[in-house]
Amino acid sequence: MIREARREDLEGLLRLYTQLHNNPMPQMDEQLDALWTRIFDDPDHHVIVAEEEGRIVSSCICVIIPNLTHGQRPYAFVENVITDEECRGRGLATQCLNFAREIAREADCYKMMLLTGSKQESTLNFYRRAGYNSEDKTAFIQWL
Repeated sequence: MIREARREDLEGLLRLYTQLHNNPMPQMDEQLDALWTRIFDDPDHHVIVAEEEGRIVSSCICVIIPNLTHGQRPYAFVENVITDEECRGRGLATQCLNFAREIAREADCYKMMLLTGSKQESTLNFYRRAGYNSEDKTAFIQWL
């Protein structure tokens, strides 16, 4: 089932994120709860999940960003695309990305963007098959 995350999905989402860039499992505390509440309550921040048998097995984030150009239409930024290692190759991340695209369309976004740090051709081809291209823009990152 592809859906937006519920408040009670935090632990399952964080468990999945341990497979993303070797993130450690954070301690559940007030600060983490406050961050989750801030994300969860933001109407422009969409946490999309694929759930199987009560477990979060794939996810992506879609943030709608207001904009003063392109007829004042917003754009969407996609981040943290991940599928559990045991569930890869079944189209779950593609379904999450498609769900994100529908959110962006409903918000009248004029474009969607995502960045990947992967240089693996299989990952780059995955994003190409999902409708993204690496030809139109050049991305620069400044780590803080």
